[in-house]
Amino acid sequence: MSLDVVSKFKAWWTRALACAALVLVLLPALGVAAPPPAALLLDDTQTAIEAWPAMTLLSDPGQAWDLADVKARASQFRPPDTAYANLGVRADAVWLRLSVTVPQRQQGPWLLNINYPSISRIDVYLLRDGATLQHALLGEQVPFNQRTLPARSHAMPLALEAGGHYEIYLRVVSSSSLVLPITLVKEGRFHTDEARIQLIQGVLTGVGLCLIVYSLAQWVSVRDQVFVHYSAVVFGTTLFFFVHFGLAQQHLWPDMSLLNLSPAGALIAEVGGFLFTERVLGIRAINPRRGQAMVLGSMLAAAATLAFVAGVISYRTAQLAATLLGPWPFFLALPTAFAQARRGEAVARYVFVGWTVFALSTIEFVGLLRGFVPANAWSRHFFQFGAIFEMCVWMRVLGLRSAEMRSAARRFNAERDAMQRLANTDALTSLPNRRGLSEAAQAALKAIVPGKSLVLYMLDLDGFKAINDHHGHDAGDELLVAVAARLRAAVRASDLVARLGGDEFVVMAEGLAGEGEAQRLGQKLLNEFQRDFEINGHRCHVGLTIGYALAPQDGDDITSLLKRADAAMYSGKQAGRHCMRRAEVGLVEV
Repeated sequence: MSLDVVSKFKAWWTRALACAALVLVLLPALGVAAPPPAALLLDDTQTAIEAWPAMTLLSDPGQAWDLADVKARASQFRPPDTAYANLGVRADAVWLRLSVTVPQRQQGPWLLNINYPSISRIDVYLLRDGATLQHALLGEQVPFNQRTLPARSHAMPLALEAGGHYEIYLRVVSSSSLVLPITLVKEGRFHTDEARIQLIQGVLTGVGLCLIVYSLAQWVSVRDQVFVHYSAVVFGTTLFFFVHFGLAQQHLWPDMSLLNLSPAGALIAEVGGFLFTERVLGIRAINPRRGQAMVLGSMLAAAATLAFVAGVISYRTAQLAATLLGPWPFFLALPTAFAQARRGEAVARYVFVGWTVFALSTIEFVGLLRGFVPANAWSRHFFQFGAIFEMCVWMRVLGLRSAEMRSAARRFNAERDAMQRLANTDALTSLPNRRGLSEAAQAALKAIVPGKSLVLYMLDLDGFKAINDHHGHDAGDELLVAVAARLRAAVRASDLVARLGGDEFVVMAEGLAGEGEAQRLGQKLLNEFQRDFEINGHRCHVGLTIGYALAPQDGDDITSLLKRADAAMYSGKQAGRHCMRRAEVGLVEV
């Protein structure tokens, strides 16, 4: 086939499609109506039959007509021209008519089921040969324990006889959306489907409650407000679906006509959503105005919640407020999240994933409520799956935040320990300084047991100044480092060596038996300084003068012990150096 022929065929096909679309658009305007649907045959080979394809519709703008008025206008009924089983938000009363034929052979009763619990009022009339056989009132305005059939959805048994032809009229009014998944179903199938839905919704509600308990427990543990905000998101979302799918009235308030709290749940979730998003992305620190706008949005959602529960605003106003406020956390936080995601921050990336799925499910749900999306099992539950997915993603965000908090705490502790080490450590020798010695001595003095002593040695180098002056300060510093190393090697691992400054050192030894053992350790220190030091290729010799004090014999606090040991050391210096002296009572005024 030549390219010319293909091009002509494509052009013809495009024009044909355009003409077909134009005809479909103009048919209603030209008054060409679809043929009326045939009567619905209740065949026993099926356990559930969709009623919508056989439905016709009549609008009652003033909500004033009764059944007789509607029967007089029977010729005005028309097939619905909306999305499948969905009339959207309407202020009028809607009358639906369904013709039903029952075969001669018929087993078991049929139920009429409207599987959308948020409808306010449904009047059901069953007619045969123009006479009313049944009239039942359904809807969420009817307390659960007064319903024709105790079920989550709006259902009733139909008094149908084999071989009969019937008409069913439904008058439907609702402050919510008119989503009308109407089926005629066998009793066994109805209870099986209900049990499945109850199980699924029970599990999902339990998951929500567990997430709330977990987040509040985390808040008590770490005192991070983001966990409270997350719990508000989960609580509002769980409440919304618990009411939306008819479980609240069935299990919590069966004896009362319950105000539909679905908008309240959505608004509570938005209160938490504003604050959660602001906190995890740190918007207020980056852009204070956007952060303030997020807080303002949460306050507006909270005010709308209180106004709705108090009856100040209507269901539809609350629903509109939830619809308008819902996208704002996304739009306000988008620039910050985008910038953080580009930098590779995991929290922002997970936020984007949660937003994407939740936004798609929200768009679908708004379309369902407004009558643009066909009503089926998937479309009625898609928003719930999207919300649960978002909550799970938020859990991952909380996990990342907790990990960041633990990492920050570890860094803080490490920095604090480093600062403490710097404050308590001599920079040259890495020995404890006076402050480090004081802290260690306070703990050691409290741990003294009867029969044991703590010995504090004050050490001063003999001849250090001459070496420092002759070889320079660098050589002097190297010598001090070598002295510190030799002292550490001479004492036990449990003993403490500290440098107070200059050429003054302190050795603290715990658990000595008394004077004799203190003398032996002191003599060992003196002996260590019989050997020369090798500094920058030069052999240097320094001596050591020691003064010591015992605790608790000579004092029970570090200040008095240091003074006594220092006085004893000074006495040794005057006596000729390179010797050891113990503090004597009266040697120093303490």
